[in-house]
Amino acid sequence: MRVIAGEAKGLKLAPVPDGTRPLSDRAREGLFSSLGPTVHDAKVFDLYAGTGAVGIEALSRGAEHAVFVDHGQAATRTIHANLEKARLTGRATVRRREVVSFLDRTDERATLACLDPPYDTPVEQIERVLALLGEKGLSPGWTVALTRPKRASNLVIPVHFSLARRLAYGDSLVLVYREV
Repeated sequence: MRVIAGEAKGLKLAPVPDGTRPLSDRAREGLFSSLGPTVHDAKVFDLYAGTGAVGIEALSRGAEHAVFVDHGQAATRTIHANLEKARLTGRATVRRREVVSFLDRTDERATLACLDPPYDTPVEQIERVLALLGEKGLSPGWTVALTRPKRASNLVIPVHFSLARRLAYGDSLVLVYREV
């Protein structure tokens, strides 16, 4: 895995922790190409962050700040290592917590939220996370990118979200939502 573009372009990231399924380089490149200027100066939530590759890509492309949230100790260690390698620690915060718990308790807001939950995450949990984001986690003009398995039959689209793009890469489907 590597950083695709921006100030950390080409940087090889730390190895993926066991049990983590990161978004492929190709999928990240497609996602960020579709987001365009939305990333510049964004405040980012990288939820279910894994290696932190998505949030680091956002920071490399000009995001102002990123909050990385993952409950795994190996994942948060990897995120810290990758931020150090990319020299982006000053623009990042890493939280070792469950995503729902983080969103329940945070006062922070994001203009761009990227979620890459494990494919076996129950749809009810994803609905809860999207509801919390919509209720209190997003700033005006927001964008949300949700990764799901391409084979998923029940796509989650909250009432106050508008599906702006549907991107398919390998076995991943990335749904890009915007504010209604």
